[in-house]
Amino acid sequence: MAPRRRPLPRPSDPIRPDVSLFIVNIVLLLILFFLATGSLVSTPDEGVRISETRDLPIDQLPKPVLIVEEDGRLTLDGEELAADGLPQAMVGHSVLHVLIDRTAPALDLLKLVNRPGMENLDIRLVTIHRSKGT
Repeated sequence: MAPRRRPLPRPSDPIRPDVSLFIVNIVLLLILFFLATGSLVSTPDEGVRISETRDLPIDQLPKPVLIVEEDGRLTLDGEELAADGLPQAMVGHSVLHVLIDRTAPALDLLKLVNRPGMENLDIRLVTIHRSKGT
């Protein structure tokens, strides 16, 4: 018996496009996009501004608020207080708001709030935002 021949020619392998050309085009388009949009976005001229504090009427601050003066004096809700009496004054409270000068050393603040009897308090720093005109 004679071998059987195919009546149609053998199909050739499909042509595969070179994908590297597509990738290069996409990368170039992305670079062009970022160059165009980056020049449109204006960057602010201001750097980082450190928060500032100033005197406010005590009734506008959250309660209870501990104000630490520059000389180390403590005022709790408008009444002077010794540092040793702070844990006793905070009995029954769960939150203590602290207003302290921005130039005060952080260790002073940590020593103040890391006293026995104050470990269950939620300590929140009070910051005051001032606009450029004030």
